[in-house]
Amino acid sequence: MPITKSAKKSLRQSIRRKAGNLIYKNKLKNLIKELRFFVSQKKIKEAKDLLPQVYKILDKSAKVGVIKKNTASRKKSRLAKLIAKSQ
Repeated sequence: MPITKSAKKSLRQSIRRKAGNLIYKNKLKNLIKELRFFVSQKKIKEAKDLLPQVYKILDKSAKVGVIKKNTASRKKSRLAKLIAKSQ
């Protein structure tokens, strides 16, 4: 447990930041899972329609610091490659 006033404030801040980060991570995970499901079901049109949403949440997550910029780029590249390969 924090003792000093600044440590207590730091704990409050980290709890708030964690909650915000979890929102991004969960959105990202669910969208990627949905995209991979469409590809596995050979529903390429739906997967292509979902791709801009995935790109948007990846870019936003990288911008706010939930994931790193290169991680976002790598994920975007691999998802686009997956869709292109399954056509």
